[in-house]
Amino acid sequence: MDDTTAAALLEAEEIRVRSLLADLDDAGADDRAGANEPGDMADPSESLVSEGEEEAVAASLRERLAAIERAKERLHDGTFGRSVLSGEVIPDDRLEADPAAELTVDEALES
Repeated sequence: MDDTTAAALLEAEEIRVRSLLADLDDAGADDRAGANEPGDMADPSESLVSEGEEEAVAASLRERLAAIERAKERLHDGTFGRSVLSGEVIPDDRLEADPAAELTVDEALES
């Protein structure tokens, strides 16, 4: 995969993940605002569970952003498209599906 295509894929993925994270932040703010409004008192554990789920999703999205940043560094260093474990080439179809892939499919299945 050429560097221009790789950079475009990484940029698109970063925009997508940042958008999801922003949407999640907005939804959390809406939930907190709604919890402070007068009205029926729902089970307070529901909001705690929802908040915990949102935090887990947000943590996963932040991890994804870190993986994208590492992929950008590999692109800059000239090692993009190679496994960080073995140095083997990661096929283009895998990189198109996941531009931040750090391992070959076989290595990912083993870990």
